Amino acid sequence: MNEKIYKTMSATGVSSLILGIITAIAGVVTGVLMIINGARLLKRKSEILL
Repeated sequence: MNEKIYKTMSATGVSSLILGIITAIAGVVTGVLMIINGARLLKRKSEILL
């Protein structure tokens, strides 16, 4: 009985860890892309404004 609970907890912990890492990476990538797009907008501000 205890072994079954241990295996379930281990699998849940590993999956939570993996999902956390994926979420952190996705957040960093999104932040970098937003900074790049913001810099492009600021660079071309004079072309956009009439």
